[in-house]
Amino acid sequence: MIIPPWLDDFLWTYQNLIHALGINGLLALSMYVVLAVGQLSLGQAAFMGLGAYSSALMTLKLKLPFFMVLPASCVVPVLFALAIGVPTLRLSGVYLAIATIGLGEVLRAVYLNVDYFGGALGLSGIPERAETWMIYGLLFAAVAILWLVGRSGVGRAMEAMREDETAAGVMGVNVGRYRMGALLASAVLAGLAGALGAHVSSFIGPNEYGFEPAVTILSYALLGGIGTPLAPVLGAWILTLLPELLRGFSDLRLVFNGVIIVLAVLFLPNGLLSWRMKRRGA
Repeated sequence: MIIPPWLDDFLWTYQNLIHALGINGLLALSMYVVLAVGQLSLGQAAFMGLGAYSSALMTLKLKLPFFMVLPASCVVPVLFALAIGVPTLRLSGVYLAIATIGLGEVLRAVYLNVDYFGGALGLSGIPERAETWMIYGLLFAAVAILWLVGRSGVGRAMEAMREDETAAGVMGVNVGRYRMGALLASAVLAGLAGALGAHVSSFIGPNEYGFEPAVTILSYALLGGIGTPLAPVLGAWILTLLPELLRGFSDLRLVFNGVIIVLAVLFLPNGLLSWRMKRRGA
């Protein structure tokens, strides 16, 4: 396939931004799946870090090929999610959010203080093996799968849990199983995003997976909404493009995200895409 010169120049110039849009879309979906069952888990940054570090170490230390590294990088976050799922999923609301943030900070401290993970200097020299087509292929596949799930009986059970978990349990929905399933799906998506990000930037550091990224990922879903899998992806793309439009204020990114969360909760509780659908009479 011959790419027109103007398109080739555009893709080269904005390659990092294009990659960030796809990776952040996957992170937004990792938040979407837990919010879809009415849970506020903020462990996505931790899952992302596990995927990034495991993929980087498997590549740098074990010299494994990327087609083996990418799926393996999802296994580590899933195992961590299984380990923390039983105690943390007994919590709900703000208590679950605090617990998952705390676990993420524990992992960040490990990356920061253990030399095997590169310490404060992080890991560099990671081969840039993630391609644009790969990132967007995985993003579109994830959106399609979640859209199909949402239209199935599983999706209706998730919606029932989101509206009233107690009533859903009375109606026969296995609340614990759905909670765990959502957490595992979130771990897969965030771990995948972390691995792709590591093999795009060629560098990872412990501060990339702390409190600030957790809040940013939450803001993706709150801005876009959770009525459809496309909604949080839209929110991620808007908030990814925003710093590019406000380059002179990039240090205030966390402030912008915080303001957006407040405004979304107050004026767009169902998200931006839900507002657009209402405007069209959907």
